[in-house]
Amino acid sequence: MSLLIVAGLGNPGSAYDGTRHNAGFTILDALARSLGLAWERSRRFEADLARGDTAPGRPVLLVKPLTFMNESGRAVQALASFHRVPPADTVAVYDDLNIPLGLVKVSVTGSAGGHNGLASLLAHLGDGFTRYRVGIGPKEPPEMDMANFVLARFTPEQQKIFTQQLDQIVSGLRLVLTDGADKAMNLLNRRPTAQ
Repeated sequence: MSLLIVAGLGNPGSAYDGTRHNAGFTILDALARSLGLAWERSRRFEADLARGDTAPGRPVLLVKPLTFMNESGRAVQALASFHRVPPADTVAVYDDLNIPLGLVKVSVTGSAGGHNGLASLLAHLGDGFTRYRVGIGPKEPPEMDMANFVLARFTPEQQKIFTQQLDQIVSGLRLVLTDGADKAMNLLNRRPTAQ
């Protein structure tokens, strides 16, 4: 079976640990734990990598780019070219301000919507990869600068919600990897909105 690349988007360095914009890194760390995978730093590909198999034995390469969010596509494209992985076999996991906290949406098309990491992926990979969008919204207070909001840490209450949802978020991502985007969309995108 062909290799699947799963790229979590975020910013490297301890200053960004636990920020809303690093939800992609947090989710990939949880996925790696659930699959029993260990991370290795690759200077060549400017990324932390974890290799293994999904449940049905499909090889998977988890990627946390170390290029900072707005250059995420550079690291992912280098790996995709090296392993000859097409966009259709690539999954991007990232935060989405327009989705309520802890909920997910799966899609395979759409614009960057102001997300610099996604814009970089589109510029380097082209379209056709699966987007696994994890809610960090709504922005509170509404007048707060978007960059300041996404680069801040969750409030204790928000962190509790996100942590409680993490197992479900990882289960949904594993569904994408084992059953494909279409099936995952049908199941995950219909979830009721959190109260």
